[in-house]
Amino acid sequence: MEFLVNEAVDDYAFLNTGEEPALLQELIDGTNENMGWPQKLSGRLVGRTLKMLAAIHQPKRALEIGMFTGYSALSIAEGMPEDGKLICCETNPRAIDYAKTFFDRSEHGHKIEVIFGRALDTLETLPEQLDGPLDFTFIDADKRNYLNYYEQVKALTRPGGLIILDNVLWSGKVLQPESEIDDTLVETNRMIAADPDVENVFLTVRDGINVVRKLR
Repeated sequence: MEFLVNEAVDDYAFLNTGEEPALLQELIDGTNENMGWPQKLSGRLVGRTLKMLAAIHQPKRALEIGMFTGYSALSIAEGMPEDGKLICCETNPRAIDYAKTFFDRSEHGHKIEVIFGRALDTLETLPEQLDGPLDFTFIDADKRNYLNYYEQVKALTRPGGLIILDNVLWSGKVLQPESEIDDTLVETNRMIAADPDVENVFLTVRDGINVVRKLR
C-alpha cells in the first residue's frame, strides 16, 4: 500500500485512533501470515471509520461487497444494533472459511451472513432476502464494476441510507488515469459528485473513502 500522505502523519493518525478489539488485531496478524494479498484488508483507520458510521447510523439491513477475511465486516457489525443483519458478498472460498472462524468467536458474528458468488448476481436477488431497503453498504470489491455496484446499490437503498466506497483514490491513479480500472473509478467519483439524488464527502483516509448519503 503506497502512502498518499506523509508516512509519519499516517502513523500518527493510526496511533491516535482508538484500537480495534483484540480479536480484530488477531485477524490482522493471521491474514498477514496466512493469506495472499493481505494489503486488501481494510485496517484500523478504515475499520474504525466504518464502525463509527455504523454506530451513528444504526443500520438494520447492511451489505458488504468484497469481504476478504472479514475485518471490515466485523467492524461494521460491531456498530450495528443487536438485531441488525449484514450480508457479505465474497468470491474467495478460502477467505470465507478463514473469516468464519473469527465470526464464530465474535459476539457480533451472528449479525453476519456470507454469500459466495459474484456480487452482481447477489444484488439481483437481494430484495428477496431482505425485509426492506438497504440502510448501509460498503463497496470494496473488483474495481471494474464499481459504477455498476454503485448504481444497483443506490436503487436498493432507502432515502437517508449510506453507501461507502473504498479505494476511490486508487493509489493516486485517479489523477492521471491510464487503465480501464482507473477510468472506471474516475467516472464513478464524477457521477457521485454530480448526482442530485445524493450528497457525499470524499475522505482522504488510507486509499480514499467516498461516503455517500442517499437523499431521495
